[in-house]
Amino acid sequence: MLRGPPNERTPAELLDFGVVNLDKPPGPSAHQVAGWIRDAADVEQAAHAGTLDPKVTGCLPTLTGAATRLSQVFLEGQKEYVAVLELHDDPPADLEAIVAEFESPLYQKPPRKSAVVRKLRIREVSALDVLEVRDRQALLRIRCESGTYIRKLCHDIGLALGTGAHMGDLRRTATDPFDDRTLATMEAFVDALARWREDGEDDWLREVVRPAERALEHLPAVTVAPSAAAEIAHGAQVYAPGVIDSDDADEGELVACYTPDGAAVCLGTMAGDPDADAGVAVTLERVLV
Repeated sequence: MLRGPPNERTPAELLDFGVVNLDKPPGPSAHQVAGWIRDAADVEQAAHAGTLDPKVTGCLPTLTGAATRLSQVFLEGQKEYVAVLELHDDPPADLEAIVAEFESPLYQKPPRKSAVVRKLRIREVSALDVLEVRDRQALLRIRCESGTYIRKLCHDIGLALGTGAHMGDLRRTATDPFDDRTLATMEAFVDALARWREDGEDDWLREVVRPAERALEHLPAVTVAPSAAAEIAHGAQVYAPGVIDSDDADEGELVACYTPDGAAVCLGTMAGDPDADAGVAVTLERVLV
């Protein structure tokens, strides 16, 4: 069954296909936090967008209910962090120049404690700024490709500086398309749920829980006709004659497909000309309805 417009959904429908831009506290793992969200919302499942170590705080978008089907979209965007670089000796005069050299594609091997295969891979750091230097600490702002290990980056910067260094405090300030301007605490989420359940007031809940389509805003959009959406819901490919409108996207690029009223239908990869009279425009990857 196709969903209605995102801004017309009931609180229960929001929780069944929603996203919370959670401000993860220090202490629990990202998996534990997702479990708390699931239990508090009384939904079957919840999934976090990108693991954060227990001590790390900040932006942890968490998908609720059926929205967990679109968790792969967070592999497409960029991440942003603020990190304390703990130097093992006094900082050299050319610290900023040396740090700037790491604003590039980097070779990284996941650490031994990671849950992924330990093989060399490339991750790009698109922006790396030294915000402040105080004694043997440097505050860094890092914007990077998903899957970049900040702890390893700090270690490698320390080697290049000749002082040695390790990562101190770390906070994630953005996970595309979310950032720290719209964060909600776990306490705010629970309070919003209680206000809705006990008093019938849902305004606060609507501020904290957004329609899951919010998590797709950084992807190219393809709008399909309602009749095509109904076929896609049953596993059909996205054929060009059913496409009403489409953002520019490269072949093989992940895109999100919507009904004309803005409800998400599926994720897929661009496969052909959406303006063509025949053929597959988008290869189906994940049905969202």
